[in-house]
Amino acid sequence: MPVTIVSIDTPSLGDRSYLVHDGRVAFVVDPQRDIDRMLDAAARAGVRITHVLETHVHNDYVTGGYALARRTGARYLVNADDDVTFDRVPVRDGEVVEVSPELRVRALHTPGHTFTHLAYVLEGEHPAVFSGGSLLFGSTGRPDLLGAEHTHELAHRQYGSARRLAAQLPDDTRVLPTHGFGSFCATPSGGHTTASTIGQERLVNPVLSQDEEDYVADVLAGLDAYPAYYVRMGAINAAGPSAPDLTEPQRADREQLRRRLRAGEWLVDLRNRTAFAAGHVPGTFSFGLDGRFATYLGWLIPWGTPVTLLGESPQQVAQAQRELVRIGIDRPAAAATGGPEEWTADPLATLARASFADLAQVRHHRPVTVLDVRRTSEWRVSHIAGAVHVPIHDIVARMGEVPAGEVWVHCASGYRASIAASLLAATGRRVVLIDDSFARSAAAAGLPVEAGQAPASA
Repeated sequence: MPVTIVSIDTPSLGDRSYLVHDGRVAFVVDPQRDIDRMLDAAARAGVRITHVLETHVHNDYVTGGYALARRTGARYLVNADDDVTFDRVPVRDGEVVEVSPELRVRALHTPGHTFTHLAYVLEGEHPAVFSGGSLLFGSTGRPDLLGAEHTHELAHRQYGSARRLAAQLPDDTRVLPTHGFGSFCATPSGGHTTASTIGQERLVNPVLSQDEEDYVADVLAGLDAYPAYYVRMGAINAAGPSAPDLTEPQRADREQLRRRLRAGEWLVDLRNRTAFAAGHVPGTFSFGLDGRFATYLGWLIPWGTPVTLLGESPQQVAQAQRELVRIGIDRPAAAATGGPEEWTADPLATLARASFADLAQVRHHRPVTVLDVRRTSEWRVSHIAGAVHVPIHDIVARMGEVPAGEVWVHCASGYRASIAASLLAATGRRVVLIDDSFARSAAAAGLPVEAGQAPASA
């Protein structure tokens, strides 16, 4: 039977894991924390997982590798130089692992995303490289997650690692990265590519066409903020995280929800921003499941703050739980389902929604603050003249910098603006959510749009 490669995508984090099998046995590369998806994929294929391979100690999610290996009895391969607290099969550059006669894998040391990063080359008639956070589609893994003091060196090493892969592997080798599908672990990506080969990357990837100094300069210039919870992932992964508990959380009634709000806990409304704006429990926050829910909640919440999930259905709460365990938020404090009328006896709060055309009209009649919560890199490309810039990830700490009075909040499309608007509204501010496309509508509405550097504090 030919070798089969199954991708297990986690679009909310921009990552992929892989199940590779020959019809009898399989190895897994970079599994996510919720290992049931990988177990189900193996069961559907009728194969036994015998090896679990980690390309690196991940910074953007909690791995499922240790738990999956324990569950299946598989050998757990981790770089011999990684400082971990659990038993594993240590692997080094050049070592070959024969999973089966059809599944022969060679480890290559590819530092850059981390110092100990490995790529795994599936040898044979149809070669493939599981490149983790090294060579991505049209880009490379970012080199700054281990601290500013290592960033410059890791950028140079990333260049060398990508060049090594290109030099050693034939052009028809499939490139199968872990990151690069919207992950903040990637440097600016090459678009919406979903598949590639070494030969294709030679044509489109800057790391394989630029000289080293130009590549490093461009990578360093393009780095922007990454989620705050990343700093916690390495230590969790080095300790060998257990499988998650996805059982239903404690159910909360109106009185318990009221007490939790008064205690300063976070009550998170999982409905989409349109539903939230139409009516929500005062003091709750909008983190819709239709966007990068776990990324932004994990980025903004003070770590350790109890979280209560408010969803339209038990299925919505279960989806949120699954996303949260992937970043180490293991158990919600409580949950409630239904609608906001069932969650409080108090009058519901609403959030005004508007377009950029509405903003253009309003500015002719009264002064309002325009708050732009996009990333610094987005602001530099273009922004509304006179807008206040506080990136979404800074809004909790810098809320006091938002001028008094009426605030109109926007991002690129509305999702991040809804989060920021809900946080501001919970403090009693008068807020309008601009639920509109900045690229398509801001300039077209006649608003003054300009390019330029973000303020130093942003």
